[in-house]
Amino acid sequence: MEAPGDTGADAAPPWSRTEFEQRLREVAERRYHDRHPFNVRMHEGALSPEEVRRWIVNRFHYQRHIPVKDALIMSKLDTPELRRGWARRIEEQDGRAADEGGIERWLRLGEAAGLDRDGLLSGREVLPGVRFAVDAYVNFCRLRPVLEAVAASLTELSAPDLMRRRTEVFERYYPWVESDGLAYFRSRIRQGRRDGGEALRLVLDRARERAEQERAVAALTFKCEVLWSLLDAVDHASRTEQR
Repeated sequence: MEAPGDTGADAAPPWSRTEFEQRLREVAERRYHDRHPFNVRMHEGALSPEEVRRWIVNRFHYQRHIPVKDALIMSKLDTPELRRGWARRIEEQDGRAADEGGIERWLRLGEAAGLDRDGLLSGREVLPGVRFAVDAYVNFCRLRPVLEAVAASLTELSAPDLMRRRTEVFERYYPWVESDGLAYFRSRIRQGRRDGGEALRLVLDRARERAEQERAVAALTFKCEVLWSLLDAVDHASRTEQR
């Protein structure tokens, strides 16, 4: 009798490298949060200023935990080369100084949208559902094997196109957000392409058995669900407010 969750994958032959990559990319394409109704409305220019600000506040709670999850992943990597790559990710988010990095750029996005920096940093307005989703992702990276934690980061494969589109959307539909505040989106186009490529190579190289490959696909699916759940909470708050 199989244990709960045992699909018998250990006996199945591994996918080829090409098929494995295709399956990962299919998850990123089909389940990425660009398809969420809230993001669809954002890209159609249909969000109110209050909805944009609520999204910025709650997404910042996710952004500020990116270097935390990356530090957890880095602690599990087994070569200096890999650790240096992940250390770079942390530095890019935290910056070398207080006025640098992705977190600082997101704070400037908030200010460009009329939000108070201290209010953003306080986290007072973060929705419970967003806290739950972000905690689930950080704990996943803390508790799961490094292969799965890295695979979960492969949402980066879809990020560059989304960041490019989001920059265009904000410039077209939300011109009240000062253009300098869009620096985070612009910077992630290049960084996301590089980070996604590095993480993909690591996963493809190290997931040799079918069970490992399937767990990697499941990890990426989980991460997509985290991002989707975050937007569920933000979208629900917006729709509740409109009633």
